[in-house]
Amino acid sequence: MLCTDKTGTLTEDRIVLDSYLDIHGEPDDEVLEYAYLNSHFQTGLRNLLDQAVIDRMHEAEEVVVDARFTLVDEIPFDFARRRMSVVLRRNGADGPAGEHILITKGAVEEVLDRCGHLAGGGRRAELTDALRREVLHTAAYHQRQGMRVLAVATRTVDEPRGTYGVEDESGLTLIGFLAFLDPPKQDAARALAALAGSGIAVKVITGDNELVAARVCADVGLDVGTVVTGAELDGLDEAQLRALIRTTTVFAKADPTQKARIVRALQADGHTVGFLGDGINDAAALRDADVGISVDTAVDIAKESADIILLEKDLMVLEQGVLRGRLTFGNTIKYLKMTASSNFGNVFSVLAASAFLPFQPMLAMQLLVQNLLYDISQLATPWDRMDRDYLRTPRTWDARGIGRFMLVLGPTSSVFDITTFLLMWHVFGANSEVHQALFQSGWFVEGLLTQTLVVHMLRTRRIPFVQSRATLPVMLMTAAVTAIGLYLPFSPLAGVLGMQALPMAYFPWLVATLGAYCLLTQGVKTWYIRRFGSWL
Repeated sequence: MLCTDKTGTLTEDRIVLDSYLDIHGEPDDEVLEYAYLNSHFQTGLRNLLDQAVIDRMHEAEEVVVDARFTLVDEIPFDFARRRMSVVLRRNGADGPAGEHILITKGAVEEVLDRCGHLAGGGRRAELTDALRREVLHTAAYHQRQGMRVLAVATRTVDEPRGTYGVEDESGLTLIGFLAFLDPPKQDAARALAALAGSGIAVKVITGDNELVAARVCADVGLDVGTVVTGAELDGLDEAQLRALIRTTTVFAKADPTQKARIVRALQADGHTVGFLGDGINDAAALRDADVGISVDTAVDIAKESADIILLEKDLMVLEQGVLRGRLTFGNTIKYLKMTASSNFGNVFSVLAASAFLPFQPMLAMQLLVQNLLYDISQLATPWDRMDRDYLRTPRTWDARGIGRFMLVLGPTSSVFDITTFLLMWHVFGANSEVHQALFQSGWFVEGLLTQTLVVHMLRTRRIPFVQSRATLPVMLMTAAVTAIGLYLPFSPLAGVLGMQALPMAYFPWLVATLGAYCLLTQGVKTWYIRRFGSWL
């Protein structure tokens, strides 16, 4: 499950101030000027919306604000109020000197709740229920177009003073709106489809208005359904929340606490959750997620809370990262299962042989060399590929599955170890201590080749070499180890290792043994998959 704020992930993260409108939806330069003053004088971290206002004002005219106003105080933004205010003192250039004016900019409903009047067309009117509905309708029209809308309101302070608080954001006069355009990314729909094809569900948890969130998500191909707001979550207990998130794709107007709560609810419902965010309001969710993901342009607290920092905001990067992670995980599980089952089979064979043979079935030096060669053959496993169907599905660690795999597949190789014991004893007469070198050489070669062959047999649930082939590094490494294993009994090192040259009659039997081993292993593999529904 991937949770993300829509801003910058599904959109271009290229916010432009599209229009500045009075309460009737008509262009109004005064709205832009007040919004500029609010953005310019705030001392906190400016967001992209503030910067878009400043850029637009600078495009419109040469602005000199320092001479006209002086900052007295500010009421910073918080996620409960969803607005911020500055208090400025007029310096007499375009109004009474010393007059204090409070300018508020923020989410439409939250600002409107603090307004008592409207101003437009040179008139000021009391905010009635009918006018409130008209104002909300004007804002909603632009929000349905996918624009982010902020309201701008002001009031003149009757009793100027040095400090101000949230309680001063009352009795405001609404003067208009700002409509910002942040177009959806052209490749967002393709990225979302790729994530869905990889078994990753995407949920959007944003602080934006529900109309804006729904439009942007619909534009990029998400099945929006019913949008749930943060306020609706507050009345739900944990069980109700888990039931809701199963059928909800988009959560809007969510504050930092609500974002983190949604993440925890998804985890409690059995999902592995990644959260992609870059703002201050994402820090809590980033910490609570199984994988917190941010970008290098994010605020510091978001980057500090994240586990992974991307160099670009692109869902395709995440999809590629997920596939790479599954490939790495698959190759790791592949190595563990192959090694566990092979070693279990070897130990079982040694125990069986030791109970009946009058000599050691294999010398300690031979076992060490065989294991060394087998380990070398697996050095290329990290460069192997995984089948497409494996990469499409999320995977989890399953220790019981590894044990079961070892117990079922391990004895498979022991069957052919025992047939090799019988072959060397009865066919080639290696039935006494005098001929133990021949016996040990025959089992060394057979054991090494079956262990090497198991790399190809167990690396895929399909038929090896026919339906699924290993990568070139794996093929070359296993071929090299096979050649070394066949050569050792004939090499100058044979005497040092306690081996002797094998008769040519041994090799047809070896080929038959390896062929039978492949058939039996494939048969056991087919049964195992049908019985347990999994392989790697």
